[in-house]
Amino acid sequence: MNVSVARDTKLRVFPSIRSPHSGADGFAQHLGDTFMHPSAIRKPSLRLIGGATALATSLSLVACGGGGGGPTATGGADATGGNFDGEVKVGILHSRSGTMAISENTVAEAELMAIDEINKAGGVAIDGKKLKIVPIEEDGASDWPTFAEKSKKLIDQDKVAVVFGGWTSASRKAMLPVYESKDAFLYYPIQYEGQECSKNIFYTGATPNQQAEPAVEWLLKNKGKDFFLVGSDYVYPRTANTIMKEQLKAQGGKLVGEDYLPLGNTEVAPIIAKIKQALPNGGVIVNTLNGDSNVAFFKQMKAAGITPANGYAIMSFSIAEEEIAAIGPEYLEGTYAAWNFFQSLDTPASKKFTADFKAKYGDKRVTNDPAEAAYTMVYLWKLGAEKANSVDDNKVREAMVGVSFDAPQGKVTVQPNHHIEKLVLIGEVQKDGMFKILENKGFVKPVAWNQFVPETKGYTCDHTQKRPDAGKFKL
Repeated sequence: MNVSVARDTKLRVFPSIRSPHSGADGFAQHLGDTFMHPSAIRKPSLRLIGGATALATSLSLVACGGGGGGPTATGGADATGGNFDGEVKVGILHSRSGTMAISENTVAEAELMAIDEINKAGGVAIDGKKLKIVPIEEDGASDWPTFAEKSKKLIDQDKVAVVFGGWTSASRKAMLPVYESKDAFLYYPIQYEGQECSKNIFYTGATPNQQAEPAVEWLLKNKGKDFFLVGSDYVYPRTANTIMKEQLKAQGGKLVGEDYLPLGNTEVAPIIAKIKQALPNGGVIVNTLNGDSNVAFFKQMKAAGITPANGYAIMSFSIAEEEIAAIGPEYLEGTYAAWNFFQSLDTPASKKFTADFKAKYGDKRVTNDPAEAAYTMVYLWKLGAEKANSVDDNKVREAMVGVSFDAPQGKVTVQPNHHIEKLVLIGEVQKDGMFKILENKGFVKPVAWNQFVPETKGYTCDHTQKRPDAGKFKL
């Protein structure tokens, strides 16, 4: 019996769209933003010759458009150089256009690199069969309702087994109801504000105790007590700043100012004037701006004399090597960032990751923390599926806790709260756009519910516990 299965691949051409409007947390609908949807090109059908009956039994074969993310039969030699017994579709959903593309392109590329590596090594081993990972990519277009719409498409139409996606917490919050209502599976790779612990998400970015909190501790110890908080006007910066304000109260710091800019907005002059007024003689600035707002912010900060040379310690949580290259190292030299991976991390695993990324995408390209977390989560999912001996959502979810991977930052393990332990690093931007690592705090376990915020102090999350409130319960 011959089994024919057609596979769609996507060819994408995305012109620029206007930046999302203010009030991102309200997930406002488009007010004229446009982008070109992907066009699909039909590839030739792939055939499995011989032995199809047994394979259909073991893999629950599905044709294009059927099944719930289960493997699809293919056969013969593949372009990756391997022989596969089937395939499993996965979704990749990041902003390839709009204000967030400056950051999210590298994340998507890291995921695609991990998929290529896995396929070249034989794919995902399920029930004695080798499955090729087939990525189906969609553009979130820096628009939060679009992330939700594209999630539905990937789950319902494309029948993917898992989606790797998101950057902003606004995009994640828009997607979350989709994955929970469909009991589907999202991997999210970006540092975020915590205060969430869904059984339908695995988080490979940092929680505040793995980034913001150690950064504030370091600043209080080394740079000063007077803090000005500036961020984009959506859920992550506002919630992260709420946490930091509670931390400052507890640890002897002082908040002298706080201001927000709509995501994608470049009118930074009023904020810079407020910083100058609140910190006329220098002080600490914590920056949670996201996207291309940072370009205008750092260029105008330098023009206004708000620089390290003039006594300002500027700590960013969303500026990594990719953003430095786009903005220009001359505008960021001497500023700080807290991450869990820097390209300059001097380990064999880090060097190999960077060398492989440059070999694939170009020698001038850089790696960064979000790319490392995105790359890592693809491997964690692959290992979880192999542990479960299935790509079924619920079986993989049950198997994921305890799965470990030797990531570029070091060995990471999935915790009962669906987050991972992370290496905590503080770095300073150098002339070449790389970071000099000033402090390595080692690996820190994730805390989903923040312990500085009174409303969540004493709460925890443990999805291995068979209780209805496993996502949030009092210790």
